[in-house]
Amino acid sequence: MQHTLILLKPDAIAKRFVGKVLSRFEEAGFTIRGCKMMHMKQELLREHYAHIADKPFFPDVETFMSSTPVIALVLEGEDVVTKVRDMLGVTDSRKAAQGTIRAMFGVDQMVNVAHASDSAEAADVEIHRFFSEDELFAY
Repeated sequence: MQHTLILLKPDAIAKRFVGKVLSRFEEAGFTIRGCKMMHMKQELLREHYAHIADKPFFPDVETFMSSTPVIALVLEGEDVVTKVRDMLGVTDSRKAAQGTIRAMFGVDQMVNVAHASDSAEAADVEIHRFFSEDELFAY
């Protein structure tokens, strides 16, 4: 079984559609192995978004991602990385296919409901960035 990290972003929290997004993941057959609400501090934001930290738009990302708590999830399932990314749709919500989570709830490139790991390797790194071993559960 494969694992992936999902971050439900501030727009999902503020607009109160966390439950709808979670239910889509559960209906797809994925198992939640970890779940917590947290504020993303500057150090964590800079580590997680290191690949764009030097971009001119990064301060906007930092402001947005620290505007409310986020919900971090670890999902488990067969080919979960690819399947979750397909369910979410492309990063820019305005270009996401109809029926995808981002098309339904997202606004644009940044305000797009959720972050999802883009590979199994990235998922492993990201999961350990956000969760300690004792926060992950098998049942």
